[in-house]
Amino acid sequence: MLEKSFGKRRWWILLLFGLVGQIAWSVENMYFNLFVFETIAPDLDAVTLMVQLSGIAATVTTLIAGTLSDKLGNRRAFISFGYLIWGVTVGLFGFLSTENVQALLGVDAVRAVGIALTAVVVGDCVMTLFGSTANDAAFNAWVTDNTRESFRGKVEGVLAILPLVAMLIVAGGFGILVELVGYKGLFLGLGAVITLCGVFGIFFIKDSPTLVKNGTLKDIFYGFRPSVILGNKRLYLTLLLMGIYGVACQIFMPYLIIYMKTYLGFSVLEYSVVFGLAIVLGAVINLFLGSLSDRMDKTKLLYLAAAVLSVGLLGMFFSHFESHTATLVLFGVFGFVMITGYILVSALCGALARDYTPVQNAGKLQGVRMIFSVLIPMIVGPMIGNAINKAANIPLPDLGSADTMTTQYIPAPGIFLAGAVAAALMLALIPILSREAKKAPLKGEEA
Repeated sequence: MLEKSFGKRRWWILLLFGLVGQIAWSVENMYFNLFVFETIAPDLDAVTLMVQLSGIAATVTTLIAGTLSDKLGNRRAFISFGYLIWGVTVGLFGFLSTENVQALLGVDAVRAVGIALTAVVVGDCVMTLFGSTANDAAFNAWVTDNTRESFRGKVEGVLAILPLVAMLIVAGGFGILVELVGYKGLFLGLGAVITLCGVFGIFFIKDSPTLVKNGTLKDIFYGFRPSVILGNKRLYLTLLLMGIYGVACQIFMPYLIIYMKTYLGFSVLEYSVVFGLAIVLGAVINLFLGSLSDRMDKTKLLYLAAAVLSVGLLGMFFSHFESHTATLVLFGVFGFVMITGYILVSALCGALARDYTPVQNAGKLQGVRMIFSVLIPMIVGPMIGNAINKAANIPLPDLGSADTMTTQYIPAPGIFLAGAVAAALMLALIPILSREAKKAPLKGEEA
């Protein structure tokens, strides 16, 4: 039987594995993009492809690993050993560079760039395999196992803030660390932290007493059965909302730091301060709103969250002026508005998805959740964003001697306008979910 509160031990595990996992994802989703752009080739096509293939790898892995964790009745091993190996794969990126490729294979500079780009994309998929096993499949299912509706909003509110805290650490702190220890030291250090986290999990993570062995490998397709979809309408409507939200964010998010450094001309310190203030203020507001969501109708709060996200993105689209100071201030203000909506939508959708997920089938359904929260957004979002960047064709400042393989253009303001439009589309689906939420529990939801 679940406890009446989440418990101190579980909170420590959630904060440790949640934050370390999100730092690793933030490095992959944002900093690897900057790493490729700055050290291998300023090629937004490669960045886009890396994001898309990573989304596919994450989804397929979560479908299989989530089902296996249900079948074996074990989240602990998947989390612990997954983090352990995940850290090793992150550390290996410290040895990836065009110089090392040239030295190892004896090829010229142009071919070395192509091989290095390929290695980054493939390596990112391998890293995602272990990360998704540990975090997306097992850790997410562990949270669902150990929470219930009365305090799930508070837990999900904290989980929604962790990606932003990780983003703050990565966007600002990692830039400074690179200047101090270089990319090799950075990736080796981060990999060591992730691996140590996995070792910690072996000794301290405990599975929920309610978790039992359930299902077979055939249940990889469990979440696609018409009977399951019809029996859990509210869950799938929530996942569809998550998909729209995810597309809106992935239109601009992979290019955000590159945009701030190239188009807006922010220094590492400037974008760290802008990002930091926006995240801290947004997180504080959402801690209150996360607790409030446990006492209010979460679907009604989604109207506010989607509107705030859309307004913030619209403001970011217009925040570029001749005055660098004006740009810095207004981009920061609307960045705070965007971050507030970003966290709140994520928290509300996450809490609703957990509310509507049958506990005994939590692992099987993590893969379906990934299709809407990762696969669709990470394929469609960057595709839209990069199409906008290509159409704008804003040249890379101080291009210098960059080779002809690169795209030689930078992110454009239009990615924020497109993100705002996509976020506003959520407002058309929320009323449908709201009507379903007022109905009696559907067969299968509370089974």
